[in-house]
Amino acid sequence: MQTVLSIGTDALAYGMVLFVICIGLSVTMGLMKVVNLAHGAFAMIGGYIASYATRDMGLPYGVAVMAAVVGTIIIAIPLERLLYRRIYGAPQLTQVLMTIGLTFAIIGIANFVFGPTLKTIPLPSELSGPVNIGFRTIAAHKLFVIACGVLVAGGLWFLIERTPFGVRLRASVDDAAMAGALGVRTAVIYAVSFGVAVGLAAFGGVVGAELLPIEPYYAMRYMVTFLVVVSVGGAGSIPGALIASLLLGAIETTGRYLMPEMGEFFFYLAVIVIVCIFPRGLLGRAQ
Repeated sequence: MQTVLSIGTDALAYGMVLFVICIGLSVTMGLMKVVNLAHGAFAMIGGYIASYATRDMGLPYGVAVMAAVVGTIIIAIPLERLLYRRIYGAPQLTQVLMTIGLTFAIIGIANFVFGPTLKTIPLPSELSGPVNIGFRTIAAHKLFVIACGVLVAGGLWFLIERTPFGVRLRASVDDAAMAGALGVRTAVIYAVSFGVAVGLAAFGGVVGAELLPIEPYYAMRYMVTFLVVVSVGGAGSIPGALIASLLLGAIETTGRYLMPEMGEFFFYLAVIVIVCIFPRGLLGRAQ
């Protein structure tokens, strides 16, 4: 029973980390129609900023998280304006080549500036110890990650489905020309959406650093994982991304517990099976 509970807790925490990082990629792919393979690079940037803020500047963990999110968005704004705006509506191959090139550039800059070493983000005492929930203890950080995932899922769903911004975003996606004719500033909508996606990537990179360590080739190491989660859930679907993250997280975690050397095998086997049955993802929409 202890093993089952440990697998369940670790799987839930790992799945929520995947969700917080991947939901931004789901937004850019499903709603903005941009295949952004550099998404993991923005999560890495957030992790680097938070590590520098906590270890070198001595800032509290909460301040470091905010600095990572804001700093990553500030870095992303000129990239969106100068690079990404040129590939909105472009062929997917063009998007892939541009964003994967950007990924290599960010990795090179990060290694040059910060060095090719693993970056750690010290946790505050409130998150570094165990929490007694009655029948067992659970790492406080894992409960924090789970709570963050729930809040992000609820907040993003509300933003897209229940706010004027969400209405304008969905209108811009369905028919940008008509939305523009009706007074919707589509360029601003896309820029804000991109900023939200990048901010979520940075946030996920920081809070999930204990499970997905921040290292020089983070963006390449997890690029396929993030893309697979979005594809399995269905691009643009918040519930789909959540279900896919939890399902694939549970499969990989269980595999690593029971057969450590086969964890990734079961992960990608599940991906193949799901994609064969649901070609557009679990909750994907027809394009």
